[in-house]
Amino acid sequence: MTDMMDDQKARASAWFRDLRDQIVAAFEALEDSQTTGPFAENAPGRFEVKSTTRTSDDGSDAGGGLMSVMRGGRVFEKVGVNISTVYGVLGEAAQKSMAARGVPGIEADPSFWASGISLVAHMQNPHSPAVHMNTRMFWTPGAWWFGGGADLNPCIEYDEDTAHFHAAMKAGCDPHDPAYYDRYKAWADEYFYIPHRRRARGVGGIFYDDHNTGDWEADFAFTQDVGRAFLPAFLPVTEKRRDTPWDAADKDTQLVHRGLYAEYNLVYDRGTKFGLATSHDPDAVLMSLPPLAKWV
Repeated sequence: MTDMMDDQKARASAWFRDLRDQIVAAFEALEDSQTTGPFAENAPGRFEVKSTTRTSDDGSDAGGGLMSVMRGGRVFEKVGVNISTVYGVLGEAAQKSMAARGVPGIEADPSFWASGISLVAHMQNPHSPAVHMNTRMFWTPGAWWFGGGADLNPCIEYDEDTAHFHAAMKAGCDPHDPAYYDRYKAWADEYFYIPHRRRARGVGGIFYDDHNTGDWEADFAFTQDVGRAFLPAFLPVTEKRRDTPWDAADKDTQLVHRGLYAEYNLVYDRGTKFGLATSHDPDAVLMSLPPLAKWV
């Protein structure tokens, strides 16, 4: 059983790396294809890649990953695509959080292993929506599960863009269970909500966590399809909006909306809380924050 789970962990970690490579290549190709607009004179954006490390409290190796960030491109103002595989012992706060979520045996043995990909893109053109995507696998001695999803965050909304994004997410869900899309869309609407602003962060997508049907292969296949759905969901919207004319008022709207995004990620986001609580590289954890934002 241990050998089988070790193989499954390795396969999941390798898949997140492969998905990362696909997305990085697609985003750099998008930069190359942008030859018009106010940022066309910029050099096409390229990702800067940095290895990240995590150490346990006793100084021993506890995993790491790759942080890939592109800044100041023709299409992307800032985009990060991070992968990590980390392990060790959960701290007291994380143990309590896991126990509250019903993870069996976590207080008796708080060992863990986690691997995943996390992406956030902030765009140059205010009409081109920001986006977030992640998929991950989490393991403890008493349980394993998958989580992830993607959501669109426009500062200037277009109904057809929202419809396209959600249709692509649904297409990734439906082959696995016709109920998944509605269930995980509703979870995204609840999760990506900013209570202190009484509004949603964006126009939603899907979000799931603690996903374990008892069939690891089926759940892994579902998570892979969620990852594969991302580029078909996001690239056509970006290609449609990247040349839309914009003015100073549009840019101001974008910066204010980014303030909402920053508030959510710093106050409510599970991934941010987990990454900081488990002593992962803070630059990688906070990669999601926009390069510029504004509060009124």
